[in-house]
Amino acid sequence: MSTLSDLVYAQGRSSESDVEWLHRLAGDGQLLADLAFADIVIWVPTADDSFVAVAHTRPGGAATLFYRDIVGDRVRPQWRTQVHDAFHGARIVDSASPDWFEETPTRVRAVPIVRSHTRDEAAGPLVIGVLTRHTNLGETRTPSRQQITFNDCADDLFGMVASADFPDLSAPTAPRRGAPRASDGLIRLDVEGITTFASPNALSAFNRMGFEDELEGESLLEVTSGILPASREIDESLPVVVTGRAPWRTDIEARGVTVSLRTIPLRDHGNRIGAIVLCRDVTELRHQEQELITKDATIREIHHRVKNNLQTVASLLRIQARRTHSEEARDALTQAMRRVAAIAVVHDTLSEGLAQTVDFDEVFDRVLRLVAEVAAAPNTRAQTHSTGAFGVLPSEYATPLALALTELVTNAVEHGLAGREGQVEIAAERSEDTLEVSVRDTGIGLAEGQVGRGLGTQIVRTLIQGELGGTIDWHTIVGSGTEVTIEIPLRWIERTPK
Repeated sequence: MSTLSDLVYAQGRSSESDVEWLHRLAGDGQLLADLAFADIVIWVPTADDSFVAVAHTRPGGAATLFYRDIVGDRVRPQWRTQVHDAFHGARIVDSASPDWFEETPTRVRAVPIVRSHTRDEAAGPLVIGVLTRHTNLGETRTPSRQQITFNDCADDLFGMVASADFPDLSAPTAPRRGAPRASDGLIRLDVEGITTFASPNALSAFNRMGFEDELEGESLLEVTSGILPASREIDESLPVVVTGRAPWRTDIEARGVTVSLRTIPLRDHGNRIGAIVLCRDVTELRHQEQELITKDATIREIHHRVKNNLQTVASLLRIQARRTHSEEARDALTQAMRRVAAIAVVHDTLSEGLAQTVDFDEVFDRVLRLVAEVAAAPNTRAQTHSTGAFGVLPSEYATPLALALTELVTNAVEHGLAGREGQVEIAAERSEDTLEVSVRDTGIGLAEGQVGRGLGTQIVRTLIQGELGGTIDWHTIVGSGTEVTIEIPLRWIERTPK
């Protein structure tokens, strides 16, 4: 299904700023639908002076009218005049009589979506679309005080939509997990910050934090100040939020209970008339978030310690190699030192971030520096360079790949270019299905065209074929040199999100 942006841009009548405004409004579609107990639809004009639906939100506390998705549909004939008048007249238009939708009586309100008060002196308000509220009259019953208050709040917000006061671009665009909804708890404040209405869920949330009285008639700022522990550091934004002066969010915590608050100032043609404060008990959510943060920090610390331990082991192997008189033993210890150091590079990279994925291009650049020491061997002058990109890999695949490439590059320098000058190129190519890596050298080629059976070759085969589910192929390049090609199916890699 097309996104809101796709549908809006397809009509060719909206700017990037218009689309951003519509996205912000659609983001609060659930709030409007819950307050109005009605379906909310956003329409934008088309090139032929009609309208197309670009967003739809169903109410959480009432029956929906639209059981089938209407996003992408053109406005129905029975609503077109009303939507047209709201758009071109820049005014709210209510249906004169009940509208029938699939044998259900409804009441429709069309609200112009105004992005700015004036485009210029002569043009008037800049209307970029129309919001319609579709109320199901088939389930009409005597409204409760909460429903009346919710409807009043919805009417205030619709008026703000028509006067470019809502959505508010200064409000946070990315609410944290557990953002409160109207059904979680709603408090209505007057212009002085006094509570005129508190839903049962809102009152319960404050009762759990230690407030034992009724919220109505009380200053929410004084109530909040009274329940917060004196020793706790208070968020500087809290007074502004609980007095309804800014469209911000904050958390308050008392007696082991955490309540998330979101304030929406209410305005009438720019003049502040009060505010809506949405609240939700997010104690359990915050505990879960803290546990995740703690686990992430623990994992990072483990990677850091593993890296330090591996570096210590590598240093011990290097020292032992220097004190060994046997050339064969020295070479074996040096190779082991490089293998351990290559694994340490991956853990070092993982310890720097929370994600369990690594930018393997960065890792491999550091791995190449490790094998550079080999290039400094007597009578060997090797230049190593890489082309292409590996991309981001999960840590469980980054480690065996880094170790395998260390073996291949080291082998190319030590044996392929032994006692001569040459180049080693590592080329990476990542397609949608496969990661292909080639290691080419300009050396003497494979002895008698046969792949060796040494420890390094066995390690590479085990890592590529056994752990990564890939394939590996050795062959001599026509003329001179050796090329090793590795192919790893991306389906193995994509088990872990990138």
